[in-house]
Amino acid sequence: MKKSIVIAGTHSGVGKTTVSMGIMAALTRRGMNVQPYKVGPDYIDPTHHTAICGRPSRNLDTFMMGEEGVRQSFHCNYNDADIGVVEGVMGLFDGINSSDLASSAHVAKSLGAPVILVVNVHGMSRSAAALIKGYSEFDSDVRIDGVILNRVGSPRHAQMIRDALGDVPVVGALPRNQDLTVPSRHLGLHMADERDYDLEKLGNFIEENVDLDTVLSLAKEPLPAAPEECIPDKEADVTIGVAMDSAFCFYYQDMLDSFRRAGAEIKFFSPLEGDIPDVDGMYFGGGYPELHIAELEKSRTTHKLKDLSADGMPIYGECGGLQYLCTSYEIEERVYKLADLFPAETVMTKKLQALGYTKGQADSPIFRGEVRGHEFHYSVTDCASDSRLAYTMERGKGIVDGMDGIYEHNSVASYMHAHPGSFPVDDFVNSCRKYKQR
Repeated sequence: MKKSIVIAGTHSGVGKTTVSMGIMAALTRRGMNVQPYKVGPDYIDPTHHTAICGRPSRNLDTFMMGEEGVRQSFHCNYNDADIGVVEGVMGLFDGINSSDLASSAHVAKSLGAPVILVVNVHGMSRSAAALIKGYSEFDSDVRIDGVILNRVGSPRHAQMIRDALGDVPVVGALPRNQDLTVPSRHLGLHMADERDYDLEKLGNFIEENVDLDTVLSLAKEPLPAAPEECIPDKEADVTIGVAMDSAFCFYYQDMLDSFRRAGAEIKFFSPLEGDIPDVDGMYFGGGYPELHIAELEKSRTTHKLKDLSADGMPIYGECGGLQYLCTSYEIEERVYKLADLFPAETVMTKKLQALGYTKGQADSPIFRGEVRGHEFHYSVTDCASDSRLAYTMERGKGIVDGMDGIYEHNSVASYMHAHPGSFPVDDFVNSCRKYKQR
């Protein structure tokens, strides 16, 4: 029987990522196969899940995937797991605008999964019971079956809260521990390959302070997905190069898998190393090109891309990929010359320029249709007056004037990070196929 549990928080910053990672680590150390999931469009937390559990973490997002898409992804990726642990996003009920769409609660309801609520109880005792009571009763379709108290001051502090809670089970009480903080930067936590926390200590901390047997007993069988078989990979007849290094590292595992199911082989390459792979199309995801901009300016890859684009190779970029494929990138008043696929210049600012879900209608040379995703960036991109933009945005900021997706030849790049729940994967792969068959 498949089992699922959602680890959610009252709000951002309560410690749900640390708790989720710790539970994954402790259960994995027990010899269990843990399938990790992450609510929302986050790229970074899943890299930590993957490193801990040894299997790719999957994003579950009801805006980008729909409720059925969430169930399908959960079941199709569960495989031989003993439990599916879902890390929530923001506060339990925080969704788009004032709705629960895309919230942790919405995902929990879509799966029929119980919730363990992480609460930062620093500076309160009995009041924590009132807070938890409110969360428990706010939506009767959400089952909060357990609570983990974080930043507990002492055993007496924890007992006071337990006494006030009554029937709500406290499955863990975590003392304050600054040593287990995961460092962050402007786009979120550090990536898993930069990990500078002690995973063994984290597992020990959770093992000592959380009743894992009770956590396992609370996990429930999720709601079934529609009776459709999970789609297997097709035999590959086309190759897509995916930029993968410290500069380009934001990818949904589901997007890469969707390429494979459409008949594409994935070949990873590093622009930082100057790689020029023998492929039929390229995909540049987001990441941190601004942290490696001097190396990218000198890269052999950077200098070759414009010729490949002019030759008609399909090239697709998102956010950091967009910045890299523009003519130049200005950072702290220095201008770096980049790939020059598009007549546009990017400038890094110190102010957040866009954050949120996106939806647009794409009409580009290599794919068409509705595309949903999200945007999160500090840069602005100034396009030449004759630039062509492929996405008409229904939600989100895009590049300029409600438009996103600058394109030239068969190259397209946007601020939107797209999800395969809507992205025209078959169109893109077929464009690569046509390029190969010329």
